[in-house]
Amino acid sequence: MRRHVILALALGAATLTLMASGAAAQSPSCESRTNNTVKKLLECVTLDGVREHQAALQEIADANGGTRSSGTPGYDESVDYVAGKARAAGYRVTVQEFPFLFYAEVLEEGREVSPTERDLEPEAMTYSPSTPEGGITAPVAVVPEDADTGCTAGDFASQSYVGTIAFIRRGGCTFAVKAENAANAGAVAAVIVNNAPGGINGTLGSPDAATIPAVGVAKELGDPVIADAAVGPTTVFLNIQTITEDTVSYNVLAESKSGNPDNVVMVGAHLDSVFEGPGIQDNGSGSAAILEVAEQMQKVKPENKVRFAWWGSEEFGLLGSNYYVANLSAEEREDIALYLNFDMIGSPNYVRFIYDGDGSAFGLAGPEGSGAIEALYEEFYDARGLAHEPTEISFRSDYAAFFNNGIPFGGLFTGAEGIKTPAQQAIYGGTAGEQYDQCYHLACDTFANVALDVLDLNSDAVAFSTLTYAKDTSSVNG
Repeated sequence: MRRHVILALALGAATLTLMASGAAAQSPSCESRTNNTVKKLLECVTLDGVREHQAALQEIADANGGTRSSGTPGYDESVDYVAGKARAAGYRVTVQEFPFLFYAEVLEEGREVSPTERDLEPEAMTYSPSTPEGGITAPVAVVPEDADTGCTAGDFASQSYVGTIAFIRRGGCTFAVKAENAANAGAVAAVIVNNAPGGINGTLGSPDAATIPAVGVAKELGDPVIADAAVGPTTVFLNIQTITEDTVSYNVLAESKSGNPDNVVMVGAHLDSVFEGPGIQDNGSGSAAILEVAEQMQKVKPENKVRFAWWGSEEFGLLGSNYYVANLSAEEREDIALYLNFDMIGSPNYVRFIYDGDGSAFGLAGPEGSGAIEALYEEFYDARGLAHEPTEISFRSDYAAFFNNGIPFGGLFTGAEGIKTPAQQAIYGGTAGEQYDQCYHLACDTFANVALDVLDLNSDAVAFSTLTYAKDTSSVNG
């Protein structure tokens, strides 16, 4: 192993009242009783329990260079921690190994050379190839800005990009599409300039998309270069050195010993962080919440088998969850009644998002039954008098493999690099014009980078939905 330094469940009035009350502190009886009702379970799933697991993940990162990225000792220790806790709670635990291509940045330099000297502080996109050793110096060519700058080949038709470093505004499509279009136009590198204050730590999605060096820069650093280029010739230097290595990573799967094996309820969250930080919000929030729920459900004998999953290498392109689903037999896939996904559920500048399972908001519905899961979470928030809104099915998290195999899915999300609107500020509080999580994919995604109120609330939602479907999935799959 390689090591690096560097419920159609009808909700009665009593249940709704219980949902609205939540659980503030764990009852002394939680260690001995069976939490086989929503009331009991929500009393025992506590914020303190979730935070205990987040603290452990932070400690692991601190001992391993500040990261829990797949392919590093910090991730392997995270796997050992979660697997140990799940085994101690009485689950059948499998640690599933899978291959993946590890990627890390060794050197990231970039600056405007002329007409003004200024540092760009570039962040290489995951899977970006290196520049030639020593870097490249080339003229800047700015892609004209619109709602989807750089997303089509036509965006590059107004001027020559041959031999240039293309500056492209973020938004409208993936970084990989922008970089590919720039490469096809002849650019030697692509610089994605953020469309809001703050930097970018993004990904090209896969090594196959790595055509030219591609980096992200903060709006406040990239905008002056764009302004200079609008006046006259502008030159930029980039030196990006990266490493890739074939290695392995791991999924952790913890399954209840009882329950119908032909009707499996899966609950998942990715366990890995990006290389740049400890990932205690992304996704220590989801990972810690489902671990706390698993522990508090350990004495429950569910009607349906419950399988908790902590995915590896999500940050490298959903590799762990894709590997897991791809290696199931047709019968094993058919046995999965539904999948619940919890990726970032405690964002500091949060919105209470629910995946748009019925497609009513964004036009793309999940597999049949996904709308019922969305409705369950809407009822959960409504019972507490709390606002919520749908979020688009974007295939950026581990539900993608389940969606692609026709398995109903749903889940919660509190926002990543998206920008909070004034309307959302009026509803949820926080700060309009800023990212939902300003430490997204950065070193500052630590134990402190969490909104405790929404993490507490959503941990209850995880517990409520898991126990609901552990008892009855008929609203989803009949």
